[in-house]
Amino acid sequence: MPKMGYNNYHMDIHTNIPLKNYTTMKLGGPARFMTEVRTSEEVAEVYRNAKTQKLPIFVIGGGSNVIAKDEGFSGIIVRMRIPGFEIVADDINSTTIKVGAGEEWDSVVKRAVDMRLSGIEAMSAIPGTAGATPIQNVGAYGQEIADTLQSVEAYDSREDRLVTLTNDDCRFAYRHSIFRDESIGRYVITSITLKLSKNLPTPPFYDALQKYLDENNIQIFTQEIIRNAVIAIRSTKLPDPQISPNTGSFFKNTIVENWQLDALRAINPDIPLFEMGDGRYKVPAGWLIEQTGLKGQLLHGMRVYDKNALVLINESATSYNDLLAARDEIIGQVRDKFRIQIEQEPLTI
Repeated sequence: MPKMGYNNYHMDIHTNIPLKNYTTMKLGGPARFMTEVRTSEEVAEVYRNAKTQKLPIFVIGGGSNVIAKDEGFSGIIVRMRIPGFEIVADDINSTTIKVGAGEEWDSVVKRAVDMRLSGIEAMSAIPGTAGATPIQNVGAYGQEIADTLQSVEAYDSREDRLVTLTNDDCRFAYRHSIFRDESIGRYVITSITLKLSKNLPTPPFYDALQKYLDENNIQIFTQEIIRNAVIAIRSTKLPDPQISPNTGSFFKNTIVENWQLDALRAINPDIPLFEMGDGRYKVPAGWLIEQTGLKGQLLHGMRVYDKNALVLINESATSYNDLLAARDEIIGQVRDKFRIQIEQEPLTI
């Protein structure tokens, strides 16, 4: 096993590792090199070495929101494993926690809920690591990471130093941040700092969550009750990636402008729309896919999940091209029917 590093510092580098074993879609060819990092210093070390050897780098956490290609990756895959969970501030209304980027996200949510802290309980049972949550401003059931995130610590690969970025610096929008846009590849998040409330969750809750609470006659709302409700809802809508290879929601919900509404309602008066302010509306991509009749269908080895058309399950696909063909067929059918372009949510290595 080759070693790399200097300053008497060494980390293990593995070679020719199949990416399908490290991504929940179970597709992808070999990574030329792979290593794990457990400190921000190790992150910097890997980047400096890669730079001298002119090797590209891609960082993964749980592999639940990335897609790998058949040709694999010619550089170094860095698996984020930085641990940590500490209280950094506490007052009468809130507790601020700093979390290592490699911590499993759902265990972070559980610890916060056990501490009776509010703000992330509706983001229960989302696979992946804590450090991945700001990248696409992860959200669910009416909460998103931007609501509680104070700052991130990150390694700035352009300037070769550790930096702190505030919530404003991240420029969060729906499923979006600078980490997916103008600064893609520049920063490696090493920890996140969240300010959580000591108040109980209060209604009104997100529609699907409120419906579940009503149907189960739940009228007392604690962090744990909301967490358990979300886990119950998610288990019916999202297949376990350990059993059915998938990346959760494969498509982003679509944002449309005011001027598009009349045309859309003419095609389908029942189209569900969620107002976002600024004359923009969110249209559920799963609903759009359902209207094409593709829900439950098998396309190129990928199954459009029969309980949630946003999810693609790898039933028998063996290549990235199978996934690509299924994706493009779905996008094309939605575009033909609604003149709306839906987009893939997971990042491609």
